[in-house]
Amino acid sequence: MKTNAFLLLLTLTLAASLHAGPRTSASYSLPTDTTDAGGGRTASASYSNDASIGGVVGRSTVAVPAETIRHGYIGQLYEVTGLQPAASPATVNEGTTRQITASFLLDDATTFAVPAASVTWSVLNGPLIINASGLTLGGTVYQDTAATVQGVLAGQTGTLGLTVRDINLDNFGTYAGDGIVDSWQVQYFGLNNPNAGPTADPDGDGHNNFFEYNASLVPTDPNSRFQLAFDTPPGQPPAQRITISPRYAGSDYILQTSTSLLSQSWIDLPDAPFTDQGEQRTFTGLNTADARKFYRLRINRK
Repeated sequence: MKTNAFLLLLTLTLAASLHAGPRTSASYSLPTDTTDAGGGRTASASYSNDASIGGVVGRSTVAVPAETIRHGYIGQLYEVTGLQPAASPATVNEGTTRQITASFLLDDATTFAVPAASVTWSVLNGPLIINASGLTLGGTVYQDTAATVQGVLAGQTGTLGLTVRDINLDNFGTYAGDGIVDSWQVQYFGLNNPNAGPTADPDGDGHNNFFEYNASLVPTDPNSRFQLAFDTPPGQPPAQRITISPRYAGSDYILQTSTSLLSQSWIDLPDAPFTDQGEQRTFTGLNTADARKFYRLRINRK
């Protein structure tokens, strides 16, 4: 029993002391115990190793606000290399707002979000207003219009391009609410020109601007005119036909009929047969059985 106790004590003593240098005997040898770098750096003339203590490591990114995070590191050393404004989407509807965010760009290709209110904001160009918190307001436009905002923080400057979207086609300046798309009026007359009014006929061709817009004509060219002719095809009486010109794919041409010019109930003939040849359209097979019948054309621009 004493011998067994001595052996047990020796075994426990050996098990508790396996921490330091090598141990040897005639029957065995134990090398020196080793540990890993424990999150530090080990190096020699030929290699270096940055070790982790454990856990989940990696990189996460998000588009808006623009951020990149590296997991599993005790700390991160970096230098700021730029300022990056962002918006999602990069559009502002006229008369509505869009929040601009900002992030620092770092020298290790990561980003660091900063409060938008800490940035000094300004509008470089375009129909925008921006407040101290980076909230933008789109101005009234006659077509989709480019704009640029700028942010400055801690000596870093960044810019962001935006598009102010024209969502109301008839609300610009003196052309607002007149039934003609603003971009058409600006195209031919510039800004705030009284000759662009719907009842004006600046080229003197007998068509006012409202008609010329719907018929896709040029309101400043007297040779750009709409023509309508009514005749009987040779050898085909009593058949009648109506020929119109010019005809464009951007408009609908609806023939209407009535038995009286005084009638307020003109009837659409959406199924009236027709043939097209270039910019000319001919309506054929018209019913002329009534004692008298009148026709007119309704043009709707798409």
